[in-house]
Amino acid sequence: MRIRGLATILVFLCLLAIKSIAHAETVPAGAPRQDPPNTCYQDFTEHRIQHGANGLYVREYAGTEPPVVLMHGFPDNLHLYDRTVPYLCGRHVVLFDFLGWGQSDKPEGYSYTFDDQKAQLDAVIQQLGLQQPLLVSHDASGPAAINWALDHSQETGGLVLLNTFYHLTPSLSAPEAIAIFADLLELRTASVVPPTNPWSFKRLSQAIASDPQLFRGLYFWQVGSFFRDDGPREEFLPQLYAQFAQKPSAIPAFVALNRDLGNSIQANTKRIPELLLFDGPVRIIFGASDPYLNAGLAKDFHNIFPASDLFLLPTARHYVQMDEPARVAHLILTTRTR
Repeated sequence: MRIRGLATILVFLCLLAIKSIAHAETVPAGAPRQDPPNTCYQDFTEHRIQHGANGLYVREYAGTEPPVVLMHGFPDNLHLYDRTVPYLCGRHVVLFDFLGWGQSDKPEGYSYTFDDQKAQLDAVIQQLGLQQPLLVSHDASGPAAINWALDHSQETGGLVLLNTFYHLTPSLSAPEAIAIFADLLELRTASVVPPTNPWSFKRLSQAIASDPQLFRGLYFWQVGSFFRDDGPREEFLPQLYAQFAQKPSAIPAFVALNRDLGNSIQANTKRIPELLLFDGPVRIIFGASDPYLNAGLAKDFHNIFPASDLFLLPTARHYVQMDEPARVAHLILTTRTR
């Protein structure tokens, strides 16, 4: 039996198994936990920012400048920062859902791409009149934040990178669900078993996306592993998943962005010389226990951004802002800006 054929069968059997089980994980002994913040909660203003014919949902907190723009990745939304925002109280903070996610519009047949996410970020900055924003990116929003900063170097207050990605590097390791939907497993096996015919996980990913129970099982298994602690996982995992069960759903945006992932990473890799010349402040804050967007990737970013500093939070995982909200907020607030 061909290696890839066997791999496909094994993956399919694993996915069938997770339809009937809930995510369960033992928290490492001695993992630090955080009580609810003893800090202020403040009201926010809601905006609908226009991007073409569609609207982006935005929350804005009044406070001191420069503004902090918090961006989510996939498969989540602005609620990813619910545990962090209270620690940023008093600072001008802006959060938004990209098109296709959260409370933003989810237009049918839309071209959900990484380049368009950069254009959405630009719409938020321009329409709110944000000056010298500090761009905080996580996961799939890394390319939008970094490319906007490269294109608007002197207008960018600084960059904060939280367990994100951008370019081709040996340290980059995609989560299993992303590898399936973005066909990254084919890229990994090509050097071992060169493909003789076009081959991909497209049919498998389509089957998962069209089966609500199967998609939910995969989501809870994969995204559940992004949290370190049981409490935040139990509270936020169902909340983050809700956007996929609703109509319209976030599934089309998730599928489309995965299909664009390889092209985006390859295009970004060509811009590495620009990163080496970028002189704006960059702070890298990674959960060091993330097996995917890992400490090695954080060090890669540190090497290619000459003005960067690096903080690895030892026990935090992929959702570093959920695992260590007070620490992440402190590091954001103390980031040097232009």
